[in-house]
Amino acid sequence: MTITISTTSKIPETNLVIPVSGNGASQNSLKSITDTFGIPTHQLDRDFKGESGEVFPFYSEERKIYLLGLGPEPDFAKTLQAFRSFTHNSKQKLGTKLAVSFLHQNLNPGQEFFIEAAINGILLGTYQIGRFKTEPEEAHPLNPANDNANIAICVEDSLVESAEKLVQKGKAVAETQMQMLNLVNAPANKKIPTHLAGWAENSGKTHGYQVTNHTKKEIEAKNLHALLAVNRGSENPPAFIVMEYKPRSGEAKHKIGLVGKGITFDTGGLSLKPSTNMHYMKSDMGGAAAVLGTMEVAAKLQLPVHLIGIVPSSENSVDALSIKPGDVIDSYSGKTIEIIDTDAEGRLILADGLAYMIKNYDPEILINLATLTGSAVRTFGFHAGALFSNDDNLASQISKAGNETGERVWQLPMWDCYKDDISSDVADVRNYSGLPIAGAIGAAKFLEAFIGDHAHWAHMDIAGVAFGSNEFSQQKSATAFGIRLLLQYIENLIESKT
Repeated sequence: MTITISTTSKIPETNLVIPVSGNGASQNSLKSITDTFGIPTHQLDRDFKGESGEVFPFYSEERKIYLLGLGPEPDFAKTLQAFRSFTHNSKQKLGTKLAVSFLHQNLNPGQEFFIEAAINGILLGTYQIGRFKTEPEEAHPLNPANDNANIAICVEDSLVESAEKLVQKGKAVAETQMQMLNLVNAPANKKIPTHLAGWAENSGKTHGYQVTNHTKKEIEAKNLHALLAVNRGSENPPAFIVMEYKPRSGEAKHKIGLVGKGITFDTGGLSLKPSTNMHYMKSDMGGAAAVLGTMEVAAKLQLPVHLIGIVPSSENSVDALSIKPGDVIDSYSGKTIEIIDTDAEGRLILADGLAYMIKNYDPEILINLATLTGSAVRTFGFHAGALFSNDDNLASQISKAGNETGERVWQLPMWDCYKDDISSDVADVRNYSGLPIAGAIGAAKFLEAFIGDHAHWAHMDIAGVAFGSNEFSQQKSATAFGIRLLLQYIENLIESKT
């Protein structure tokens, strides 16, 4: 695929998309369109309102033109979604050439993000989920792997330079997001922990960042006891993936540690989950996907930040060797943990990941992501993740980035009164309160016990947003949640220091 920047929308043999926003359809944009293409104004006023996702096709000089509604006051997420749905739903109508025109008074100052959102959305719209079908469906004509595919972004002369950067970023992010969609959507037998390690290793070699994959023997030697305890019931060995990115320029404004939960399948262990919807537990490495994807995109874009990513990974399976409710296990930090519920396993492997990150890398800022609790889903549904932090300023910055990208999170309290939820009679802490209340908060308090005195830590419980309903599939599938949020947070942080 090639993506070009043009200062004219008159590109032969190319379908043209014109995004239109505003309260209803922008009158200035519509007038420019009617003047350019000779469409009667009353026809557009009657047939096109510019609502989000609305499509109005017409022909002009043997070219097919689509007006794409962005709805009132479109933000990045709404713009991306409109282009993604349009591209996906128009697969049979689109060819290998597409132009997107911002030459019709449809790109106001401050809306340059439309360009990045358009590219990101178009490429994501080509995603196809059926990788394991014996007769795969025909690839989308605008698939990034198609050498004949071409997208032209049409802008005013003054925007050419910024458009080139926005296009580069949109493409870089989308291609990585699609890889994460593939990883999360893959069934557990197609992505055992060592497969995640292999993906990270290949990505590091391709994009120039360091990856160290610790084998089970090395994990044992490092005393990552909580990770090993979760892995006891699995036929597949665990993985402990450590990634480190430093910009080639040597200029790094911040040192940030990211830890992602990498449970490639979660049966619940001996505290067995109900069979209904258990097949969705292949998505229990959504936090790992966010960290893996962020590491790759940061390296692609050469962001001026020192980034460390850790993914502890295992299956949580049922076996005679599985940990049992009532067991007391060790952890990397030295703390002992009483197991109340083996289905609260994600926090166990995160405990080792967090403690290892702090001891060995001492990041300025520490963030972890995990599909951790049903409690977060019951609280926010499928529209936001739960955010916890011991630093309100950090929480505010993450929330801001979430609002800017549409990957929203909302802060919940971590008051000390919730410490009782993890208090144990027989060990330093217990992994679950045993009560059907405040589950997400209890999990956050458990993780807090393993960060020592680190003053800038945030935990995101993304159980309800890493996997959901979308146009790609009949059943729920991956969303790639977290990559854009983290990138936006990092970029905002970098800009605040310039």
